[in-house]
Amino acid sequence: MGEEAVPDLSNNVTSVLESMNLDFKHLADGVAVALLVIALSSAYFYCYNLFLKPKACLDRKNFREFKLVKKTNLSHNSARFRFALPTPTSVLGLPIGKHIKCRGRDSQGEEVTRPYTPITLDSDVGYFELVVKMYPKGRMSHHFREMKEGDCLAVKGPKGRFSYKPNQARAYGMLAGGSGITPMFQITRAILENPKDKTKLNLIYANVTVDDILLKEEIDELASKYPDRFKVYYVLNQPPQPWNGGVGFISKEMIQTHCPAPASDIQILMCGPPAMNRAMAAHLDALGYAPNMQFQF
Repeated sequence: MGEEAVPDLSNNVTSVLESMNLDFKHLADGVAVALLVIALSSAYFYCYNLFLKPKACLDRKNFREFKLVKKTNLSHNSARFRFALPTPTSVLGLPIGKHIKCRGRDSQGEEVTRPYTPITLDSDVGYFELVVKMYPKGRMSHHFREMKEGDCLAVKGPKGRFSYKPNQARAYGMLAGGSGITPMFQITRAILENPKDKTKLNLIYANVTVDDILLKEEIDELASKYPDRFKVYYVLNQPPQPWNGGVGFISKEMIQTHCPAPASDIQILMCGPPAMNRAMAAHLDALGYAPNMQFQF
């Protein structure tokens, strides 16, 4: 019986080794590309944070001064103030729902500080704006009334207990009076201008006359642009004729009709004069809104 032939494996081994070398080469090339991408990404984010990312201008502990570049009278006792930030790409750095503390001097020259909520967001770069109602005997009102373009306002922040994250509530009811519209307007803009935020908003806004309604043009524009997500109901003590809004003060019936019903995923926000806030809290309690469903700015 003859000896069994042994196959020649040398060519096969050579082919396998050549294939392995090729795969290792491709693997090495892939790793190199991946490392390069990671390095470039890291460099981009480093440079972005260091040089390109808009710088927040607020200081939580210390007052910083910002120049008034435009003052627009809105009515006999209210005005819109635009303050310049250090660069055209700077942002104030104010989280949604927070406010700032402003420092000025009253008619006697004494220092006074008051909280105010800007109507601008950090998407508005290079400046921030305040809408201020100036009361005859208001101490900080005197400071704003006397301000002229080119003057500076001392500001620090952010301040406030309210924190906001998109979609943290199914719906908000908002009860505002007078200049109490400013935090509501800030939150409304932030929600509606975020396409990923599906929160619905119902605003009841009380004033004395039509001329006292701050930001009416902007509010009506938002209500027209987002009719399925934002509804507004105006209430006046002295309405014109004809008038299809509310008359007098905000009532339980108005809240029941124009705000979301009590539920675990809704919240009612309040901001107005102290007497109004107390009355609204009593209405909400009577309508069955639990304490955790209510927030007063």
